[in-house]
Amino acid sequence: MEKAGAARWVSEVGVIAALYAVLTIVLAPISFGQIQFRVAEALMILPFFTMSAVPGLFIGCLIANAVGSSFGIMDIAAGSLATLAAAAIASKIKIKWLVPLPAVIINAFVVGLILYVMAGLPYFASVGWVGLGEAVTAYGLGLPLLYVLDRYKSRIFVHPSGRGK
Repeated sequence: MEKAGAARWVSEVGVIAALYAVLTIVLAPISFGQIQFRVAEALMILPFFTMSAVPGLFIGCLIANAVGSSFGIMDIAAGSLATLAAAAIASKIKIKWLVPLPAVIINAFVVGLILYVMAGLPYFASVGWVGLGEAVTAYGLGLPLLYVLDRYKSRIFVHPSGRGK
């Protein structure tokens, strides 16, 4: 990778990480817990356009969980790895309306497990509530964002590592 390409990639990772972390931390009251609407999860559609979103979303989630989660290292590690897995899978999906699905499924089960282990909340109820909140943000906010970005991708993603061109 040439220097300019590497610098752009690192910049994209940083911007995406910062967006995810800030959105989650600023909206902390609705970003954590059994019933959560983590607005930053709308960004989980970005791997459709650029591979720099995969580490960017992971780092952003890691920072957000380190700052705002009350469940410590388990949420920091497992929650962030769930985001990494969902972003990596989303980067391989070619059907637009399916792009948010990995985030919904993976987070529902992983965060549901964290809530069960760390807070003693019922597992399947937690899976349901987290999945519902994730669906609202990933599909209700993320999917429209995907369609808007797709329309203007040649202006936004000048030199993407994915399907931006």
